[in-house]
Amino acid sequence: MKNDLIYEMQGAVRRIQSYPAKKISLFHHNDTDGLSSGTILLTAFELAGYEISRFSLEKPYPQVLEKIFLESGQIIIFTDFAGKIAPIIAQLNTGRNLVVIIDHHPAEESGDESVINLDGELFGLKGDRDISASATCFLFAEVLLKSIGKNAGVLSHLGALGAIGDGFLVNGKLSGVNRDVMKIAEKQKLIRVVKNNVGEEYFITLGGTEYPAAEICVSMDTLGGVGYYQNGTSLGIELCQNGLTPSLKQLIDELNKKKEEIFSREIKNLEQGINTTDNLHWFDVKDRFSPMGVKMIGVFCNIIKNMDFLDKTKYLAGFQTVPNEVPGFGHIEFNLTKISMRVSDFLTEGIRNKTVPGLSSFLPSATRNIGGFADACHGLSAATTVACGQEEELIIEIEKELEKLGRH
Repeated sequence: MKNDLIYEMQGAVRRIQSYPAKKISLFHHNDTDGLSSGTILLTAFELAGYEISRFSLEKPYPQVLEKIFLESGQIIIFTDFAGKIAPIIAQLNTGRNLVVIIDHHPAEESGDESVINLDGELFGLKGDRDISASATCFLFAEVLLKSIGKNAGVLSHLGALGAIGDGFLVNGKLSGVNRDVMKIAEKQKLIRVVKNNVGEEYFITLGGTEYPAAEICVSMDTLGGVGYYQNGTSLGIELCQNGLTPSLKQLIDELNKKKEEIFSREIKNLEQGINTTDNLHWFDVKDRFSPMGVKMIGVFCNIIKNMDFLDKTKYLAGFQTVPNEVPGFGHIEFNLTKISMRVSDFLTEGIRNKTVPGLSSFLPSATRNIGGFADACHGLSAATTVACGQEEELIIEIEKELEKLGRH
């Protein structure tokens, strides 16, 4: 459990400190959990004297991984993704770099000592309940900074923020390692907890100013998702460090206005008709969400999943074309579409009661059946990518996988 994970982190820190390279390439996700994780690791490694090159990815696409692993002798850190694809990373790396994965999604051992997988799921912790990526990164930062006589307590609030952003609450409260980290932040007076009739509400101090944590999560998701192609992830890191400056507030308002325009238009389209199969509602926005990032297809699905024009007994799937660009990497010829899946509140209850198959039980396998890429899926939310033009083929494969699981 937690102690076993910390023990492995201690070994990973020793490996990093003894590695010849003193430069680190850091790759993190672009939502609240990923941006919090990125800020924690960026700060901790800088305090430890390392030079950091930081990149934010919407997904660790194979085309991006291939480019990353053209080099040798690097220290490469992935956080808030890649736990599941550790074996693929090991194959690409062939022992040429030291790779550390710090994640909370369903995971696999790498099978290679040069790829260290510090994913809570490998240590008996539940990534959608007990531990977020940011909490995992905080534990790692504690180990790293303690090894050089420094304290990571000033980062504890960011360790809890990712869990709040992912919505991984039990009875309205943070639990497990997430709660342990929140308690540290509370002692540091960086998080304030207010009990309410549904659990707890959290207030976080950033740059000396206190904000409702929920507001910060929305702001970070907006910067990282809506503003992904407009330097939004760098601004999300800035928000974690300094709080909501007037210029950031203005930009977030502008991004939200654009998002609402795009989403409202698409909802009107779907109310006129949506593709339907035995177990699914599905649609394809193609590039109509541009210039927003492809994380937004999942956000959109989450917003509409309980709307009246949908059958609550069916899974919801949306496709969005992946732009041929990664900020910081330049042009990459993807030719990919991303599928994001969400479930209604009705199906959520069935999945939690194990009477209905969760998304992670069929979407990854259906994707791989047609040569697609699957790296990070939960039971209630999941996303993978396939080649453009394979959308209907993937829907057929999903139905086949569901039939195997006894759902007709």
